[in-house]
Amino acid sequence: MRKTVPVDAEWRDVRYQVFDLPGSDAPFAERAAAIETLAAAARWPQLIAVEQRRVADRAALARRLDEVIGAGGEGLVLHRADAHWHAGRSDALLKLKPLADAEAVVVDHLPGRGRLAGRMGALRVRTEDGIEFDLGTGFSDADRALPPARGTTVTYSHRGTTAAGVPRFASFVRVREAF
Repeated sequence: MRKTVPVDAEWRDVRYQVFDLPGSDAPFAERAAAIETLAAAARWPQLIAVEQRRVADRAALARRLDEVIGAGGEGLVLHRADAHWHAGRSDALLKLKPLADAEAVVVDHLPGRGRLAGRMGALRVRTEDGIEFDLGTGFSDADRALPPARGTTVTYSHRGTTAAGVPRFASFVRVREAF
């Protein structure tokens, strides 16, 4: 897409995946059925109705999440079938992503800016594998005023890692207790 000269064959590989019908008054289950009908009627292979599945229970949901993660996906979007469309966030629409935790050692304190000026903005941490990254969310104001000392091991949560091994969406959880 960012080529100076477009390659027509590559553009034919682009897929338009439709998952909702903004502005519709119908409940989500009806909107999903309408999307399938519209995509089929278009007879255009690039237009795809995103598959919607019902799950029987939490165990089925956990299995489906594992399948998606195993195939390289980030997670699932959960919809209530009776939910009406509206712009913005909603309790009827939730993202479900796995949350893991890990530990790293504090190697530096990074200064805060703006509201955090004069306090710790982030911790520079190093994992057991030698990956260094900045951990800047999950801290209380008290944590920022008196951050964990260099050399301290902290626990953080994250949502997987990048290809380079850096945790995605890392968030401070706590200082590891000494054993």
